[in-house]
Amino acid sequence: MARVSNHLVIMAGGVGSRFWPMSTADRPKQFIDILGVGRSLLQLTYDRFKGICPPENVWIVTNKKYADVVREQLPEVKAENILLEPCRRNTAPCIAYVSWRIKSQDPRANVVITPSDHIVTDTEEFRRIIRQCMNFTSETDAIVTLGMTPTRPETGYGYIQADLSTASPRNKEIYRIDSFREKPDYETAKEYISHKNYFWNAGIFVWSVSTIVNAFRVYSPTISKVFEGMLDIYGTPEEQPTIDSRYPECDNISVDYAIMEKAEEIFVCPANFGWSDLGTWTSLMEQTHKDLYGNALIGENIHMVDSHNCIVHTTEEKKVVVQGLDGYIVAEKDNQLIVCKLSEEQRIRLFAEE
Repeated sequence: MARVSNHLVIMAGGVGSRFWPMSTADRPKQFIDILGVGRSLLQLTYDRFKGICPPENVWIVTNKKYADVVREQLPEVKAENILLEPCRRNTAPCIAYVSWRIKSQDPRANVVITPSDHIVTDTEEFRRIIRQCMNFTSETDAIVTLGMTPTRPETGYGYIQADLSTASPRNKEIYRIDSFREKPDYETAKEYISHKNYFWNAGIFVWSVSTIVNAFRVYSPTISKVFEGMLDIYGTPEEQPTIDSRYPECDNISVDYAIMEKAEEIFVCPANFGWSDLGTWTSLMEQTHKDLYGNALIGENIHMVDSHNCIVHTTEEKKVVVQGLDGYIVAEKDNQLIVCKLSEEQRIRLFAEE
């Protein structure tokens, strides 16, 4: 029997508008060294999957305008494995495209799908969990998603309600999902985390390529028709022009709505490996070392005077002095500066648009 091969798909098409001015539409946050460690979030994502699958089985799905920066940051990934979306259409069309593309050359592929802009602090535990899930999906028709053990009543994440009464006979760490829950308000989030069977939905999925393609055929036939109809041209010079013309026909819909909430054989693997989706300045601050006064400083030669609980991200400045601020974001990039209360950070998207 042919051996199952593991593939990694990194979705890297987002715009990250909540991180302006550091993240812009021309160079979104996944391509930036947000943590000040010398690697962008995309590169860190690639790094933490080392040993899970070989470099030739790594796929990046991104927007056409980011093709060059992806090639520059991940020269290890084959050029033909960088798939280019002509327009933004959310995660369902993105995942459908890459799934049929992989299936056309490796029908027995086992696939893990991840966003490009998350961080993980315990990479050893992360790899262990991913391997467990991939072993499970290589032997079953299951769809597995990772559920993060919540540490606070977070309103910015969707939640997964798991049935913890019985684990899967094949793997004691994997459980059936009862339901997916939308991003809650604060009171609902508090209620969720008072139960032990609610987890943050990390948007990391594991399945065999045949399982996900069949799920699209059943639950999202209009999307599946687009990509099924292109089987003869994947990997040929016709692929990009055809994608350019057909991709905009796809519904703008997430894979959660299109597949997850309808599928039957769907499981969660609860996990705890120091995960954050780095969606906001607050989430970055939580992941960054702080001084005695609660300030998170990213950049050289930053001096805080009578200031507390601030995040300062000024990696391009020779010297920065911040005096008398409490609970502020100070960030500078490409001659654009923001000074904004942390409590008002949801307005940053609007500032970016102005």
